[in-house]
Amino acid sequence: IHESRTRHRLERVFHDHRGCDFLAQPWSVSQPGANLIAGVFIKQEVRGKMQVMADTLFDKGDPELPPAETAQAGVGGKPRLRKPFRQQKEMHYATLDEMLDSEHPVRAVWELVQGLDLSAWLRDVKAVEGVCGRNGTDPRLLLALWVYATVQGVASARELARQCEHHTPYQWLCGGVTVNYHLLADFRSQGDSKLDELLTQVVAGLLDQKLVTLHRVSQDGMRVRASAGRSSFRSRRRLEECRTEARQQVEVLKQLADADPQELSARQKAARERAERERQSRVRKAMEACEDVEQKRHESRSRHKSKPALGSTTDPDARVMKMADGGYRPAYNVQFATDVASGIIVGVDVVNAGSDNGQMAPMVDQVRKRYGVSPQNFLVDGGFASLPDIEHVETDHRCAVYMPIKDENKKLAAGEDPYARGRSDTDAVAGWRTRMQSAAAKAIYKLRAQSAEWVNAICRNRNLQRMPVRGLKRTRAIGLLHALTHNLLRSQRLEVKPG
Repeated sequence: IHESRTRHRLERVFHDHRGCDFLAQPWSVSQPGANLIAGVFIKQEVRGKMQVMADTLFDKGDPELPPAETAQAGVGGKPRLRKPFRQQKEMHYATLDEMLDSEHPVRAVWELVQGLDLSAWLRDVKAVEGVCGRNGTDPRLLLALWVYATVQGVASARELARQCEHHTPYQWLCGGVTVNYHLLADFRSQGDSKLDELLTQVVAGLLDQKLVTLHRVSQDGMRVRASAGRSSFRSRRRLEECRTEARQQVEVLKQLADADPQELSARQKAARERAERERQSRVRKAMEACEDVEQKRHESRSRHKSKPALGSTTDPDARVMKMADGGYRPAYNVQFATDVASGIIVGVDVVNAGSDNGQMAPMVDQVRKRYGVSPQNFLVDGGFASLPDIEHVETDHRCAVYMPIKDENKKLAAGEDPYARGRSDTDAVAGWRTRMQSAAAKAIYKLRAQSAEWVNAICRNRNLQRMPVRGLKRTRAIGLLHALTHNLLRSQRLEVKPG
């Protein structure tokens, strides 16, 4: 009897409501023996009786909107909005190559690196066929990562490692190969000689294709902030005190180790002893830096002889230099030599001299050593004014120097002839003075800014603002990496494949 009554009532419900309206109704029916219909009613036994409970199966959505004339009259309902829902789990099927745009710049970087000869790195790989051990990391991958990171202004190895975990272009380069910051940092800092060889390889390939002629080469330097604080510079007297303190600390550590051998593990003891040895080494190098500064002051007859020479215990190779904004900070002097016609960097050097004076002759020697040919014209600004350098470049390399004469306008205003031969001038120096008098020479000198200053500006835009490493050897690797990155991208503009 109960079954028939329940069936009769349900038939009336279905007859009075359409399917979706019926399923969307928040039913609350409690009838014994009710059947389970379309998954809406659920049987539950409560104290020996069958209780039928219902719940909404589908969301009916918002109520019907009022007519347009009612909404216009100012009587509106609740706004219907699309809101973000971040807990929805989705599954995407795509390769790394499909996730990266076909015209993305990182593809061009990988293609350029693929054309380079990296045998200098491959010779150092110890994992070879037939020998057990973990596979090495492809140097093309590490070089491509650093080249693309340089383009993007990423200078930190730790930051580059984070980029490889979270950003698609770096993940595409890695292609599933895991890298850590230690591997990236070692590849860059320990590969200065290999990067130098690679720079020569790239420029030599462009020379062979007649895209770089070395007809005119310009040089300029820029000060890059060192990774050392101003407070790390100490006088010789203070460095002597630091060395004494370091020796005493080593003795204290030894005594503690002998008194209680169980207090520290062997690894902790070795780590502390190594830290103290490194501290002593830094102090010793800082004292050598003080001696070097004093010697250079004596040779240059500097007016700062009365000031005590300072050395940094953080980066002994860094020197306090006058920066472009007029302030004095620890820095390095990065020198680039650029082919004027092509805009390719043909020479790189990093020095700790605060002035460009005396940097022209070593750069011309470097270009000659790299490519076996000297530039025909060499363009530098007045900061490189060194008569011995002019004599060396003009005589030994038969290279014409284009450099403005010091205080030219002042001498002309005073009625003096700045182009006249000086008492101590050699024939080469006198020829330079005479050359710079002509309008043609001044027009050639104007080409310096559009090449040398242009390269410096590009490197600044790529975050060559502060050295991420310490020491002349490692900072030179930074300069070489920027030069190599610039040349690879520039060669792409020239529509050639380097190497």
